[in-house]
Amino acid sequence: MIEAPVVWLRTELQRSVHGSAWHGPSLEEALANVSFAQAVARPIPGAHSIAELVHHVAGWMEEVRRRLDGAAPEMPARGDWPALPPGSDYEWTAWVNDVAAAALALDQALAAFPVERLADTVGEGAHDAPLGSGVTYAAMINGVIQHNVYHAGQILLLARAAR
Repeated sequence: MIEAPVVWLRTELQRSVHGSAWHGPSLEEALANVSFAQAVARPIPGAHSIAELVHHVAGWMEEVRRRLDGAAPEMPARGDWPALPPGSDYEWTAWVNDVAAAALALDQALAAFPVERLADTVGEGAHDAPLGSGVTYAAMINGVIQHNVYHAGQILLLARAAR
């Protein structure tokens, strides 16, 4: 049996964030044993830090949720690659919790999203890959899921390198 499209997308979103994914560790699983020191370290020259990746994925999930609520496509309110605020172990926990909160808000917006609108185009005009517009809502949601998976893999590699 194939699940209804919105149910399937919600399930895949949850797997990308919370686990039980076919591909391997989710964002939360990748972040589970990362310390603040590891999160802000730059063990690979020229690569983003784990903390930057956390802000980036949370920001894009927030932006996709905003679009599902009817807003026009923009870059995430917190920025595509926002500058990191000063942090500590306490803030690091809050930053990781931001990922779960962004995923929950996106899941709730997706649950309320009309299935017949999944084929509608996000934004106006031609496809704009950096902005994630000019694609269907289904493609945009699938894209943010793939984005989560991609960055979970990067987090795992950076965490290993930082250890």
